[in-house]
Amino acid sequence: LQLQASGGGLVQSGGSLRLSCAASGFPLDYYAIGWFRQAPGKEREGVACIDNISGSTYYTDSVKGRFTISRDKVKNTVYLQMHNLKPEDTAVYHCAADLDINWSDSSIINFTRAPDAAWGQGTQVTVSS
Repeated sequence: LQLQASGGGLVQSGGSLRLSCAASGFPLDYYAIGWFRQAPGKEREGVACIDNISGSTYYTDSVKGRFTISRDKVKNTVYLQMHNLKPEDTAVYHCAADLDINWSDSSIINFTRAPDAAWGQGTQVTVSS
């Protein structure tokens, strides 16, 4: 099971990027997929996820309204569309397949990587002010 994240780059504050998470060896819609990021000196954080059964999505507060996670089953790829980027979004972004998701009623309240989650090589996002 392999994942490859791509689409990162250097953009100015307010700009946009679309990250892609492509899978090989398995259908991505077998798993919930999450995007994580880690900035230098900071802990890794879950940014967004999409559940494979319900299609429910989750965004951490700092990216709500700016980031959108989506899935293309034909291309076996999950995307993270990022708008209105800010310098604090600068980080290495990774995608993971197979998550531990916490639910409240029918809403995702947070998520983490499952112990055996596939973890792709990251892509650097740098936002200049």
